[in-house]
Amino acid sequence: MKNSKVLVWSIVVALGGFLFGFDTAVISGAEKAIQILWKLTAVEHGFTVSIALIGTVIGAILGGIPADRLGRKQTLFWIAVLYLVSSLGSAFSNDWYLFLLFRFMGGLGVGASSVAAPLYISEISPARSRGKMVGLFQFNVVFGILIAYFSNYFMQDLGENAWRWMLGIQAIPSLIFLLAILYVPESPRWLVMKKGKLDEARQILELIDPGTSEETLSDILKNTADTQSQPKAKLFSAKYKSPVGLAVMFAIFNQVSGINAIIYYSPRIFEMTGLGTKSAFLSSAGIGLVNFAFTLLAINFIDRFGRRTLMLIGSVGLIVTLSLVARAFFIQDFSGVPIFLFVYIAFFAFSQGAVIWVFISEIFPNEVRANGQALGSFTHWFMAAIVAFSFPIISEYLGGGVTFSFFAVMMALQLVFVWRIMPETKGTSLEKMEKTMILH
Repeated sequence: MKNSKVLVWSIVVALGGFLFGFDTAVISGAEKAIQILWKLTAVEHGFTVSIALIGTVIGAILGGIPADRLGRKQTLFWIAVLYLVSSLGSAFSNDWYLFLLFRFMGGLGVGASSVAAPLYISEISPARSRGKMVGLFQFNVVFGILIAYFSNYFMQDLGENAWRWMLGIQAIPSLIFLLAILYVPESPRWLVMKKGKLDEARQILELIDPGTSEETLSDILKNTADTQSQPKAKLFSAKYKSPVGLAVMFAIFNQVSGINAIIYYSPRIFEMTGLGTKSAFLSSAGIGLVNFAFTLLAINFIDRFGRRTLMLIGSVGLIVTLSLVARAFFIQDFSGVPIFLFVYIAFFAFSQGAVIWVFISEIFPNEVRANGQALGSFTHWFMAAIVAFSFPIISEYLGGGVTFSFFAVMMALQLVFVWRIMPETKGTSLEKMEKTMILH
């Protein structure tokens, strides 16, 4: 198989997505024990859960800088280091402030990996399979979430320090990622644009697809020459207003769906509906399993049906399921809530979950792709931090009905956005996409 090397490289880099997902979801099993251990108020508790997201916001907005200056590969290596230190530090913390520091470091890794990993995979993938290859990143994100849920479930009976095991076990995949990343090549587009290493880039492009390597290199060189003949590109110039607007709106809608509130607080949400602690943990693991299954389904359809089709289907499903959950809270009949949430996760995984990192990694021109990816990731994680911090407070004071109604209304607006504004990007080379986006 001529693209087997691309698949292997993509899987290795997508391990950053696995750690992203694991780090994101693992706190759901530890958050209640941590609240009790350090006697945290509602505000302190919300801050503790969202501190990793604050780090993620900073990691996302700054992630484009090392990706451009050091290269995609070296940036991924240092991300692996952050994950490793964070997991061990969080597990051994005996002080709340120290715990916050290490969770913050893990957040930096998550934010930077949401920039560097999709960026790298999109730049080494052939156009015809780019959706599936970048989709491996999201597949590994939800796989990491699934493993975190099951890990939490099996470790919950380990005593008062169970939460330390939940957080510390992440050191194992972090070490594997750190070692494996040493064996992937650098992005050929970065080598040409930033270092002028044509021979090295050509060798990598020939490994990717010998039949198109010279054409791809020629397109990269032409775009690089055109860029260098013009003033230095600025992301927020009028020329790039279309991809900037698309990335920001797409990332905002991803989070106002309520996905991170449900992932972070799923055991607590299920307990709100009357389930016992053990049943709540098991139901959370079920969410991870559904997320995993429908992400796998989506990455097999994303290059066939396109990004817009998946988003249209998903938007309708999210509106319906969120409305049903809101209704359940208003009438205090929670019998169907676990099923509604499972179906919600299925629609999210099939649409927003699978599409976001693919779409954002495709729509920016080569010269501003790293910064554009950073902008999309920053917006995504900034909104995620707001949702995670405010969810326990808002749901406590306004109730689940109002909270989930808000998410449903936001998904109605997303449906309009996809239907009227979002362009299709499947099957187009990154260099040809540039012209489409500028004219869009």
